[in-house]
Amino acid sequence: MSLSIALLTHSTNPRGGVVHALELGEALTRLGQSACVHAPDAGGRGFFRPAACVTASVPARPVAGDTTALVAARIADYVAHFEHPAHRRFDVFHAQDGISGNALATLKARGLIPGFARTIHHMDAFADPVLNDLQHRSIAQADALFVVSRAWRERIAEVFGRDATLVGNGVDTARFSPAPDGREAGLRARLGLGAGPVILAVGGIEQRKNTLAILNAFIQLRALHPAAQLVIAGGASLLDHDAYRQAFRHALRASPLPPGAVVVTGPLAQDDMPALYRIADALAFPSLKEGFGLVVLEAMASGIPVVAPAIAPFTEYLGPGDVAWCDPTAARSIADALAAALTPALRRRLVAAGARVARAHGWDATAAAHLAAYDHLAEPAHA
Repeated sequence: MSLSIALLTHSTNPRGGVVHALELGEALTRLGQSACVHAPDAGGRGFFRPAACVTASVPARPVAGDTTALVAARIADYVAHFEHPAHRRFDVFHAQDGISGNALATLKARGLIPGFARTIHHMDAFADPVLNDLQHRSIAQADALFVVSRAWRERIAEVFGRDATLVGNGVDTARFSPAPDGREAGLRARLGLGAGPVILAVGGIEQRKNTLAILNAFIQLRALHPAAQLVIAGGASLLDHDAYRQAFRHALRASPLPPGAVVVTGPLAQDDMPALYRIADALAFPSLKEGFGLVVLEAMASGIPVVAPAIAPFTEYLGPGDVAWCDPTAARSIADALAAALTPALRRRLVAAGARVARAHGWDATAAAHLAAYDHLAEPAHA
């Protein structure tokens, strides 16, 4: 049975949950479902890339205030949008985050929708108890739960006493591949990159991404590779990372690194990302907490070796020889893993292993894993 599915995510920016929502919508469409991906869109610019499924930009007001005020406003924007009956003509409502999950919980409590699903990519520990309560509500009030890794399925069982469907993640190997698309030289020049090696970190400057440890590891790596450069890409986020970013800037100024050794790009056009992976010599991704780590698959599909932390969820889908493993709490371990990944013999083995891992993670399988729960949510008895 073909279903109409409303997928809701927290923004139009290239964050992991938003990437997942778009790819899921496209895969569901390929499987014969009717999916529409929604997001609050204060700037009216649409999603960070064109989508091969229907999308809806939800009107969103400008917000002056802290993260809590922004979250409350975006929940209210979603509720206002779906108060209109014409916007609720879906069989299934599926939230990808706490903002959209709270909006759907409010609509459910008001009897405007029968129920909803929620994907938990990961859970945050917020300093503000209001945000913690909202995160809890968005999960507790959901009628079906999805997770992208076993680690988070176990955590949801522990905290909420509930089972969640494991759906995993995928990568578009047509979009991310080792084949040059002609953007590489121009991007390299625009970023001021030399002979390298170039170490890439994706996700911006955040504590969860372990960016200070990456910087310290890179400083150590320069002893072996004096011309090495570190590119830190991305960073669009609704959360407040200003204090951590200030600490990073202070550490960089105090370091022995010359100007140009570290390039912080901020958010990049999505069309640039495949080329950025290809001009890198290794991905540094010693993240301290992830739901899955989508950029690992993107880097592998693009033909570069990956340095990853030897913790879950990475240890769930990566084997002993698939990446250069590191202890994310030790900059020396990260530096050693980067140095190893740059040696020709290990690099060749990691690139070949990464290609195999990427081929094994298709988005259609991720989409298919949702269908049984969707069917249950759409049953007349549930309406």
